[in-house]
Amino acid sequence: MLNQLRKKIAYLSSDEADSSLSKVVDYSLILLISLNVLAVILESIPSFDMEYHNSLLVFEIFSVLIFSIEYFLRIWSAVDLKEYQGLTPAKARLRYILSPMAIIDLLAIIPFYLMIFINFDLRFLRILRLLRIFKLTRYSGAMNLVLNVFKEEAGAFFAAFFVLLLLLILASSGIYLFEHQAQPKAFGTIPDAMWWAMATLTTVGYGDVVPITPFGKLFGGFITIIGVGMVALPAGILASGFSDLVHRRRTLYSSHLEQALNDGALSPEDETELEALREKLGLSNQDIEDVTHAYLQKNQGALTQCPHCDKPLL
Repeated sequence: MLNQLRKKIAYLSSDEADSSLSKVVDYSLILLISLNVLAVILESIPSFDMEYHNSLLVFEIFSVLIFSIEYFLRIWSAVDLKEYQGLTPAKARLRYILSPMAIIDLLAIIPFYLMIFINFDLRFLRILRLLRIFKLTRYSGAMNLVLNVFKEEAGAFFAAFFVLLLLLILASSGIYLFEHQAQPKAFGTIPDAMWWAMATLTTVGYGDVVPITPFGKLFGGFITIIGVGMVALPAGILASGFSDLVHRRRTLYSSHLEQALNDGALSPEDETELEALREKLGLSNQDIEDVTHAYLQKNQGALTQCPHCDKPLL
């Protein structure tokens, strides 16, 4: 009995779940997370907090209870998830606990328990509670798409930020050499000069600290030009990775569409599976229209009607 219940919970918590119950659970949690973020924001208004403090506290306790139950149910049912098959129950649960999404789930509830056992600054705990917004990434195909891009391009991002770190050290050292005598308060040490270097390399340029010597201005100009390129580098990596991942996901959807259309038409079961795949891959309706249109152009002779709208093909 417990094994069946655990398997049911594992299925509902997996990406493959496509039932009315799983959707109700997902939408309910999305609503609860959104209300929690709104509550934390409104709680920062003294007048609102004073008037509705008790109600906010009750809502906080209720939310933590729900999130805690969800967290421990996911850990308990992790042994039945496909990615942990073949592991012992203890290793499967430990592997899940250390996964990024499980860590986010833990961060969503830990501030409440810290408040009970440890005397923390309440303002600090309020900010920590805002981390619950990251739980929405579990239910957002678009956010999962972005996170997957960061995961796949982690090496390229690390290389770009390593180069940026080297440039930061060189820039702060150079401006210290040219400016420390003229401006001992702003550029008296290399760590002090790092604030200017960071603002310049990221092209923010707050203007609170600027070089005043001729060589300092010349050096600052070179650093500004280099900074423009350095800011564009991570953006280019992200854009390229995003485009590549979307292309691969479109190709995957297209292959499933082709398999489903082997008999020339889509059955209701095929449509349900394709819609579940679309949500899992985080593809938009426009993406699906583009994939379908490309497939129809490629196989126009083999099909007599559109697989989605059932209109005859010209």
